[in-house]
Amino acid sequence: MKNRILPFIFFVLSLTLSMAQGVSFEAKLSKRTLGLNERLRVDFVMNENGDNFTPPSFSGFRVVGGPNQSISNSWVNGKRSFSKTYTYFLTPTQKGALSIDQATIKIDGEIYKTTPQKITVTEAVDIPRDPNSPEYLIDDNLHLVAEISNPRPYVNEAITIVYKLYFRNPLRISDARAVENPKFADFWSHNIDIPQLKVEDGTYKGEPYKMVVWKKSVLYPQKTGKLSIEPLSLNLIIDLPSNRRDFFGNRILQQSSRTVTAGRRTINVKALPEKGKPANFFGAVGQFDFDALINKNALKATESFEIKLKVSGKGNLKLFNLPQLVLPNTLEIFEPEHTENVVTTLSGMQGSIEDNYTIVPRFQGKYPISPVAFSYFDPKKEQYFTLRSREQIVDVYGGPLANNSDDNSTPLAAKQLLSNTDESFRFIKLNPNLEPIVKKAFWNSKLFYGLITAPFFLLLGFVLFLKRNQRISNDVEGSRLRLANRLSKKYLGEAKKNLKNKALFYDALERALYNYLKSKLRIKTDDFSKSRIAEILVKRNLTQEEIKSFLYLLENCEVARYSPATDAKMQQDFDQALAVISNIDKKI
Repeated sequence: MKNRILPFIFFVLSLTLSMAQGVSFEAKLSKRTLGLNERLRVDFVMNENGDNFTPPSFSGFRVVGGPNQSISNSWVNGKRSFSKTYTYFLTPTQKGALSIDQATIKIDGEIYKTTPQKITVTEAVDIPRDPNSPEYLIDDNLHLVAEISNPRPYVNEAITIVYKLYFRNPLRISDARAVENPKFADFWSHNIDIPQLKVEDGTYKGEPYKMVVWKKSVLYPQKTGKLSIEPLSLNLIIDLPSNRRDFFGNRILQQSSRTVTAGRRTINVKALPEKGKPANFFGAVGQFDFDALINKNALKATESFEIKLKVSGKGNLKLFNLPQLVLPNTLEIFEPEHTENVVTTLSGMQGSIEDNYTIVPRFQGKYPISPVAFSYFDPKKEQYFTLRSREQIVDVYGGPLANNSDDNSTPLAAKQLLSNTDESFRFIKLNPNLEPIVKKAFWNSKLFYGLITAPFFLLLGFVLFLKRNQRISNDVEGSRLRLANRLSKKYLGEAKKNLKNKALFYDALERALYNYLKSKLRIKTDDFSKSRIAEILVKRNLTQEEIKSFLYLLENCEVARYSPATDAKMQQDFDQALAVISNIDKKI
């Protein structure tokens, strides 16, 4: 008999404990600070039905409405959801720090109490608001906030800005869209993708709210002083409980439209300190490692080897240039190939950038590769650091010795013997086919027949020219494409002329690329998005590498406006643009 009773007792105890743990009874306030002439709404909410509800004494307040009782009971997917609320409307009778004491209720034989709530009453306000009105509910329970990680960064130091939408009961948001997005002028910016908006639990000014992260961006300020961040504005469709009820006693919801804004924010950007700034500082800000890597230490003359200057770490990796490589004059050095492996997260850019030099020695000998210095500023330690690569030796063998005399001859002008063969004089024609000059009559000459037939060809050409002009004038779309083609060639010419002016060069190069898309691929201005461009290039049978090269060039034109660029880098971008356009022409 005992074996049967004990399991039953344990079952009843566990059921009682689970019910006790699931019961909640709390007091919710419409606001915690109000004027002496305003009203306060207090909701006592429970998730299980109870009896013998006892409100607090409301010391320091006068009850002007209530208690109003509402019950919500529903079943969703087999789960029961119950809520019972007692609502009071109060007006304060004095200023200062007041409190609403505990309320009690009996649920399943147990007494539950609410937590005392602190309230601050100030001077009377000019326009008191009804805590039960839709405007009051929206203003007091809906907030769009821009959270900035560092309001006083250094120039080129990464900061993050996160836009969060806070809301709480009784509001429900059924639709939201952005009506004004910040442009982030004077910043290099990167938006962090948010795959799906999620509703999470959050805290706003110490109170629990529902929260949605709407937008996340990483900013690198490019100027010093006070910089303004434009506001983000959202248009929201909000569901609010009305005073009407349906057949089952539930409140009927009404919709309201509201535009909320995060407000304009201002940050104070500090200039990098002049004290201790190295002479070879090129604007790197962050935490970095640096090294110079050589792929060969011994090779034959006229063979090539590579020196790779690599910077890795966390900071403004896309916004500075690597140091120049200085080598002996007897080594032939080519323009470096620049590569980037950078990922931008909410904490900023991180990864590596490289300049890969190809060097060809013409003469044998031992060539010292001097150390290369790289300087950067660490904003956390507020200090400059200089990193140096180690000195290395490259042994070149199997070639001529360099001419060390003081004459003006260069190592590349080494003496060579000319081969004395017949091939050297192939440009002379030794057996010409000469014909005697014979006088012919004018009427039987080519000139005579040419003058006779010329008017007919001129008339035919004039008629064809008129028809062509008429066809062109009727072809509006063709005229637009031809205009875009001419503009593309024009801006390419302007970019070539402005290789010494970074701003004019990249502006002209970007215009040339977009007009080329208009003329060759029939892309309209409204479709100028990277995803749309990639989709059209895929249809034209371009490979992913070719598409990536074109999109990288467009992105580089945008980035280069805020980052330093050398003449060699601009020449490299111009050559790459010609190569990309030529490659697409071949494919289509």
